[in-house]
Amino acid sequence: MWCPKYCRPVLGDQVTEGIEELTRHRADERGWEVIALEVMPDRVRLFVKHDPKFPPSCVANQFEGCTFHVLRAEFSHLKSRMATLWSSSYFAASVGAGWAATGEKYINTQWERPGKKDKEAHA
Repeated sequence: MWCPKYCRPVLGDQVTEGIEELTRHRADERGWEVIALEVMPDRVRLFVKHDPKFPPSCVANQFEGCTFHVLRAEFSHLKSRMATLWSSSYFAASVGAGWAATGEKYINTQWERPGKKDKEAHA
């Protein structure tokens, strides 16, 4: 999981589509499998299966880096509102086979949690 700088809710509309497309493309390039991906207005949650020779910091850097340049060039409001798009922080955890389904379900049901705005209303 990673967030925009200062956790601002700037990841809506076409930005969400761009993040999803760029993330899946980068995973395909690296031979990684995207299990679940959810872009919320103020964070990105990604469950990805990757080669264990890559440390989590490298994996997060690959996704943050590939989306940073393209999105800021394409969407001027990201450039004008924020000096940098992503926070330097991220959360990474590894899961065993038994917890994989739980992690996937958690990410795929983010919009169903109490207090979350409707996903369709956000898009």
